[in-house]
Amino acid sequence: MTPDEVFDDIAADLAHQGATAGAMFGKRALKAHGKAFACLKDDYLAFKLGDGTPTHTAALALPGAELFDPSGKHRPFKDWVAVPHTHAGKCLNWPKPR
Repeated sequence: MTPDEVFDDIAADLAHQGATAGAMFGKRALKAHGKAFACLKDDYLAFKLGDGTPTHTAALALPGAELFDPSGKHRPFKDWVAVPHTHAGKCLNWPKPR
């Protein structure tokens, strides 16, 4: 599956929980209550998981995962983890914002 197809599947799976499609930094994003919690950038899906949480730690342990740096200027967001789209299936079990 392409990264866009994976993103579409995640969006469809989370729509019943109130997730809506939007944009963040000009990229496709998912939002809850107007705040972004997931973003697609190139071949990565980034998720806001909260620095220091068990979920954040587990996400960073996935092969190829890294802190999300949307600008590409070595200023990553500490609460966000970008994972290769091939690991996106594991993300569906992660807690979502309320």
